[in-house]
Amino acid sequence: MLSTERVLVLFEDARRLEASALERLTSGDVRDAAEKAWGATKRAADALLLARTGEEPSTSGRTARGVRELRRGDPTLFADLHQRYFARQAELHGNCFYDGNCEPLEVIEAQIRETGQFIRDCESRTETG
Repeated sequence: MLSTERVLVLFEDARRLEASALERLTSGDVRDAAEKAWGATKRAADALLLARTGEEPSTSGRTARGVRELRRGDPTLFADLHQRYFARQAELHGNCFYDGNCEPLEVIEAQIRETGQFIRDCESRTETG
């Protein structure tokens, strides 16, 4: 599969996970919604990194490193994504899903609902030139 096709597949997966997160949120399962929103965030970041570097991260650690490197390379374009990525990792994945601490609820719910914008922002920054 060409990397361009793989980028599209990753973004499609991110949007599918985001839709699932919103469904879980509507049904009242905030913890599962948070993890699905985190998964969508990571997949969108993976797609962005593949588009920008030609390499898909093979681990979460490599995704995190890649997000840091994007920011270092172009702080103007990537500083906000860097901040949002790591905030989502801490709040949605770490605190809410793993620790079961989904408080304050309105903050977690807002981050879940903002997943679609994170995906769109990653998509808009996939161009390398």
